[in-house]
Amino acid sequence: MDPAKQAARAARRTANVPVDIAFPAELPVTGRLDDIAAAIAENQVVIVAGETGSGKTTQLPKLCLRLGRGVDGTIAHTQPRRIAARTVAQRIADELQVSLGQAVGYAVRFENKATDDTLIRLMTDGLLLAEIQRDRLLSKYDTIIVDEAHERSLNIDFLLGYLQRLLPQRPDLKVIITSATIDSARFSEHFSGAPVIEVSGRTYPVEVRYRPLSADVDDPEADEDEDPADARQGHSVTDRDQPDAIADAVDELLDEPPGDLLVFLSGEREIRDTADTLSGRLPSTVEILPLYARLPTAEQQRVLLRRDGVKATRRFFLSTNVAETS
Repeated sequence: MDPAKQAARAARRTANVPVDIAFPAELPVTGRLDDIAAAIAENQVVIVAGETGSGKTTQLPKLCLRLGRGVDGTIAHTQPRRIAARTVAQRIADELQVSLGQAVGYAVRFENKATDDTLIRLMTDGLLLAEIQRDRLLSKYDTIIVDEAHERSLNIDFLLGYLQRLLPQRPDLKVIITSATIDSARFSEHFSGAPVIEVSGRTYPVEVRYRPLSADVDDPEADEDEDPADARQGHSVTDRDQPDAIADAVDELLDEPPGDLLVFLSGEREIRDTADTLSGRLPSTVEILPLYARLPTAEQQRVLLRRDGVKATRRFFLSTNVAETS
């Protein structure tokens, strides 16, 4: 690139860096930012391990900006799902108080909301892999954050393998890998002993309750292994299918303090069956929101919008897995 054009580009990108980069004190990752920053300064690859909800996804790209990354090249921040790329980009832009598509943007298949001066670019890992065909050195990026690496999809595995081979050719490139599981040790081994920063804690407590699929309608605490012949002697053992069992659980939760509901299901068909079962049983103040990969973008975006003019609306998400709702 012509030196004058390169200098002008650097000046534009520097001016595009948000002035006030703040980090929410309540997020567990905030307490480890100094340690993470030191590790990034001293190492080419850093693994950050922590529970879902600890703040890794939203705060790490902001930390990179504060460290001066994103000016010489863009910060690539990969997500396994398109909806995650869009929603995370919007959240980071909101926290930095910038317009989406300027300092922070995203790129997914058939949609690109970023410019040449975008500093943080959210994208699917598949899209970053596709860029390798045109740019073997990924020269437009100075930092690559591989998020949700514990999912171990083919795209992520290919990307991690390629980055391992690329790093010696790009000593200026920083790679940050996040994982929500103990697989972080294996990622460290893959990158020649890269340091692992543990982030403990999550922002919301999780309460686990168990409800058997089969229930005795006369005695909810009856043994679910009871002989079916007992039903002919006055007991009534009911075998419910999964949508009915979910509906019963939702009925119970609606009697508790306000809060949205989330159910993970194995696929699109199960989501549709459950939505059909619940649509006639839930009050109008409960909004049912299916969420899966093949859902049109406009329908996926509904998860970010609340209905106007409806008081005390509770939202009920039917999703395929945690990556869809990140």
